[in-house]
Amino acid sequence: MSPKLALLPIACLALGGCVSTAKTIVTAPFKAVGQVADWSTTSQDEADRNRGRELRKREEQLGKLSRQRDKAAEKCRDGNADQCRRAEVLEHEIEAVMAAPN
Repeated sequence: MSPKLALLPIACLALGGCVSTAKTIVTAPFKAVGQVADWSTTSQDEADRNRGRELRKREEQLGKLSRQRDKAAEKCRDGNADQCRRAEVLEHEIEAVMAAPN
């Protein structure tokens, strides 16, 4: 067996690694662009989750304002003029939150 033939299996193994490395180097920019595109776009699931989160936050805010308005209105009925003004201000805040675009 000639020495060249003996080195052939080793050369094939070495070249296999080179081909794999070359493939990785060539495809890396395309993978990077794809990853950036994934990061910069919002999937429909993500948009739905974000929308639901915004709606829940808005509902929580409306609930809090309504409870505050109701307490102020009750104190207003007891004769507290400051609380009457507070109830009115809170009512306007509720209207503003409800009128805001979703």
